[in-house]
Amino acid sequence: MRKLQFVFMALAVLCCAVPAFADGGSTVVNLVPIGAGIGMALAAGLCGLGQGKATASATEALARNPGARAGIMTLLVLGLAFIESLTLFTLVIVFAVVANAK
Repeated sequence: MRKLQFVFMALAVLCCAVPAFADGGSTVVNLVPIGAGIGMALAAGLCGLGQGKATASATEALARNPGARAGIMTLLVLGLAFIESLTLFTLVIVFAVVANAK
């Protein structure tokens, strides 16, 4: 956890330091693509972790009660579809924000 906190703090410092090195305000630094990339990476990574946890839980449930396979698989597929839709919604929002920023 400490290492992850250090990585995020370093990224925040680097993103905030970019405008400081602009040459007298003659150039405009557009940070929207960087923010969009970080947002999409976070959404995809966290949705991937959620899908892994859901799959692990379904596998464990099948190991404990093989007779409930049909119900578990139905709920697993439905849950995975909802988790994946969050990533796709984030992708649409990122495209909308980047398109409006130009």
